[in-house]
Amino acid sequence: MSTPGGENPTQLGQPSAQDTGTTAALDELARRLAEAARGLQKQLDPQQVLDRVVSLAVAMVPGADEATITMVRARRHVYSAAATGDLAAWFDVVQNETGEGPCLDAMWNQQTVRVNDLAADPRWPVLGPRAGERGVGSMLCLQLFVHEDTLGALDLLAHEKSAFTDESEHIGLLLASHAAVAVAGAQKLEHAAMALVNRDMIGQAKGILMERFKITAEQAFDVLAKVSQDTNRKVYAVAEDLTRTGALDR
Repeated sequence: MSTPGGENPTQLGQPSAQDTGTTAALDELARRLAEAARGLQKQLDPQQVLDRVVSLAVAMVPGADEATITMVRARRHVYSAAATGDLAAWFDVVQNETGEGPCLDAMWNQQTVRVNDLAADPRWPVLGPRAGERGVGSMLCLQLFVHEDTLGALDLLAHEKSAFTDESEHIGLLLASHAAVAVAGAQKLEHAAMALVNRDMIGQAKGILMERFKITAEQAFDVLAKVSQDTNRKVYAVAEDLTRTGALDR
């Protein structure tokens, strides 16, 4: 349809019906991701954040039937930090046993790995057939975060083959980025809280030593530090034992 001047409405800045639908879909995605991010930021416990992330992944990423967050500590031990079901948790166990899998590749190589037919993929000749027998058809694995000596990946499992699309990957990456920020924030709060607890514990232990031996606070800390060095334990661990048992294990 043309205007009296012959112009096409879309040439005058008016969106087509297709454009309107695409814009609405993007707006809805942005709204859902913003809502998810706010929910994640409210979680103060890192484990609660991880549990929430896998639930959101299944709810938001097209094609996902189950999700797990795989972690590797000290580049050796593979474990499931959070999972939506038994199949996802089982998958991490098998990855640890076989030492291979798309999730490990996503972590080691810092890339996104999309697998259309896991059982037939030659990259994982041991794990692939076993996972296929258990009902894993396809997967989408995204690096989640790197924290000190721990690597992480968000892994999405589907019963159907070729279940994941470019849209799935796009949404998954956005969710993973929000999750990384939320996990880092929760870990920072947890570490700060632990530092306060440790400081309070050391303060109590110093008070016990000051009262018992009539020494100064500095001298009391030196005693704790000496026991820590002699027994190869952290100062707060020595302080905790002292406040709990009243004994100073040398």
